[in-house]
Amino acid sequence: MDKKHPWWQGPRGEGYVVIQFLLFALVAFGPETAPGLPRWSAPWSTVGVWLGLAIGLVGAGLVLAGLLWLGRNLTAVPHPKADSTLVQSGAYAIVRHPIYSGIILGAFGLGLLKASTLVILYALILFLFFDIKSRREEQWLAAKFSDYAQYQQRVRKLIPFVY
Repeated sequence: MDKKHPWWQGPRGEGYVVIQFLLFALVAFGPETAPGLPRWSAPWSTVGVWLGLAIGLVGAGLVLAGLLWLGRNLTAVPHPKADSTLVQSGAYAIVRHPIYSGIILGAFGLGLLKASTLVILYALILFLFFDIKSRREEQWLAAKFSDYAQYQQRVRKLIPFVY
């Protein structure tokens, strides 16, 4: 096990996967309102539905494209497989972590669909989590692939063309 990191992460980042699924559950099934944070009223709720659907569809497309382009390199944990190759084409040419990006967009889309400030807050927490998780994942990728640093300079991490 890598002694440089907390025990809960696991040698291949298993802890991140557990936290990720807990955050998915919070986004999907957590409270949608709280005192002082009621659901939005019209016309904002209507705008939220349409914008949420659009953002959610883009997110689903990114997830699907990321899965397809990653192919046999796909793993549930952030540590790359021993026989993996560095994918820099397809969805990976516009964002380094398209699956994470798509999930984040889907979470924001769901918050908009539900007209819920609280669900949007959960989506923001999910974004911050994926930013932290991807930092660790990228340490492993940089150690495995000599050209990863060049890829990082060329392609944004989580928000295509922005961040």
